[in-house]
Amino acid sequence: MDDIAYKNNRKSAIIGLMAKKRNEIRLTEEEQRKLLENARVVQTATIGPEGQPHLVPMWYALEDDAIVYTTYGKSQKVKNLERDPRITLLVEAGESYATLRGMSIESTAELGREPRNTARIMNMVASRYSREYIPDPEPDAELPPQAYKRIVIRIPLQGGRIRTWDHRKM
Repeated sequence: MDDIAYKNNRKSAIIGLMAKKRNEIRLTEEEQRKLLENARVVQTATIGPEGQPHLVPMWYALEDDAIVYTTYGKSQKVKNLERDPRITLLVEAGESYATLRGMSIESTAELGREPRNTARIMNMVASRYSREYIPDPEPDAELPPQAYKRIVIRIPLQGGRIRTWDHRKM
């Protein structure tokens, strides 16, 4: 076997082993849901005006099969998403390499500007972090002023690309 064939075979074997290892440490759907339910912060990356990543941590809630949160309508992340709705999220947990687990989610963000829905999502996120239920506003109740300044960002978990890992499985 010549050097080139040997190197190609070795490279193929290494790639095959890496793919096998990645498959072994993937999170199941149930483990993914549990991670999303228990994590506190999602790192959110949008594409800035010069093409650079714009990365910010966000508090969030889960609604159906989506991550939702609110942010100010004039924020940089909103301007970025209006220009290009592609978004990447990172959720991670673990205190050491051996306990590291996480999810990288590539999706397309949906922006919602309806104040009543924004107030509802604001309550959903606040309830999650205060660990006490905050009711949605009554249909005819006055909304908090922030509901008019903020918008909802919804990131569907279906239809995008999700990569997961759990080093505890190694």
